[in-house]
Amino acid sequence: AGHAPAPLETGTAARIFTGAEIPPGADTVVMQENCASLDGGVCIRSLPDRGANVRPRGQDIRTGQTVLEAGRRLRAQELGLLASLGLVEAPLYKPLKVALVSNGDELVEPGQSVGPGQIYNSNRYLLGGLLRDWGFRAIDLGIAPDQPERIAEQLEAAAGAADVILCTGGVSVGEEDHVKRVVESLGSIDFWKVAVRPGKPLAFGAVRGTPFLGLPGNPGSVWVTSLVFVRPFLFACQGCRQAEPAPLLRPARFARTGGSRQEYLRARNTPGGLEVHPNQSSGVLLSACWGDGLAVLPPGRAVAEGDPVDFLPYALMR
Repeated sequence: AGHAPAPLETGTAARIFTGAEIPPGADTVVMQENCASLDGGVCIRSLPDRGANVRPRGQDIRTGQTVLEAGRRLRAQELGLLASLGLVEAPLYKPLKVALVSNGDELVEPGQSVGPGQIYNSNRYLLGGLLRDWGFRAIDLGIAPDQPERIAEQLEAAAGAADVILCTGGVSVGEEDHVKRVVESLGSIDFWKVAVRPGKPLAFGAVRGTPFLGLPGNPGSVWVTSLVFVRPFLFACQGCRQAEPAPLLRPARFARTGGSRQEYLRARNTPGGLEVHPNQSSGVLLSACWGDGLAVLPPGRAVAEGDPVDFLPYALMR
């Protein structure tokens, strides 16, 4: 391999190693374990098919063929393919800039002391980790307190710094849920509330022309809505044209009565089927770490043990 071979005459053979170019005049390779040396010549124990053990030119890519279309994510295999063609550059989109705003007087950063009525700001790190996994650039604008004027300042700063705004909390119906009203004053809310569990109070709109996604404050809801809604939206904004992964069909190892909303259950795929975590609260994250995907239950569907259920593995939503 790596050296040009001499031409091969009719009725002769030459020794060749894996990866080497076929000599001019040759058309077949016989594995050496099927050959023997005999009186200075070569004895072939079994006659091979013509062309055996040869990789023909053009078997992978042909002249004029599109190799990678626009809007394709570059994974390890795409990078290897580009390198195999000798390409050192390719036209790319810049990574999307996503501003993160956490809303709520109750939020405290890890490492600080938690007072009465306060909780740690887990959503900041949950979303930051997802954005990094997806290849986007996170712009962390910290915590916005439950004050409309401060929320407006944070969102306007986000609109000026990022391509998309991602906010957690403040989009439900409580008296201190100001984010939805502030967004309406700075731009628009195109829709609010979706028929899913968890994650019903999801809002979508724009702040000063920058797309805005308002997620619930509960971390379990943030996890589910990020995978189901935020991820495909951000990839579309990034220019990605690949289809979303199709769910797998797996037998249920649980029974559940259907509700009025589509449910996304934190689940684990076992050899015998799907198990669901006993705690499906929207306020917890341990079940997301325990499982390896989401079991999808359409509205009104009751599931008995053994019924086929759609399953979205986390691995397909990287």
